[in-house]
Amino acid sequence: MTIEELGQKIKGRRSTLSISQRQLADYTGLSVVTLSQIESGKANPSFETLNEIFHFLSLEFLVIPYIR
Repeated sequence: MTIEELGQKIKGRRSTLSISQRQLADYTGLSVVTLSQIESGKANPSFETLNEIFHFLSLEFLVIPYIR
């Protein structure tokens, strides 16, 4: 998954839950501008930031190993 696809997933989930960018930004301590950049794939958030966003949106990470 690319950073752009991840941003689209975050934005889609936020929209589905009728959560504003301001609400999510306030919860995570991010600015609305930074959150917008994450959703548009223009920012590379830390794992901690993604964890905060995912927690608020009731999402979870799933790491699946693959064989080369």
